[in-house]
Amino acid sequence: MKATTINNARTPTQPVANYLRFYRLRSGLSQRELAELSGLIADHQVSTHERSVAIPSLLVALSYQAVFAVPVAELFPGIHQTILVGVEERLSQFEQSLHNSSGKGRAAQVVARKLEWLCERRSVNFANSPG
Repeated sequence: MKATTINNARTPTQPVANYLRFYRLRSGLSQRELAELSGLIADHQVSTHERSVAIPSLLVALSYQAVFAVPVAELFPGIHQTILVGVEERLSQFEQSLHNSSGKGRAAQVVARKLEWLCERRSVNFANSPG
């Protein structure tokens, strides 16, 4: 499920924006019913989320997760991937700035702990990555 349609061509490099409509239709729910179950005021909000015109708030995204019993990252893989790439880039920049920092005593210990955490995080992410 990591492909998107652009001009009717499938490209495996980019995930689709979301699968909200897929899960809603599979469940047989109308947009109005999903809006009610998710605590939304208007069913047009579901439509804007399905068409990726608007990103749902955290509370609404978690409501969709609860309704369909599917993780938010799987409901909105395009958004998830975009966020993931941005965070990884910023973490890399942060790590580089830590390596370039100079400090002694307590400051050096704080930097060392952050670098240790980044290393642990990388190990956990590598161990959990597919393939």
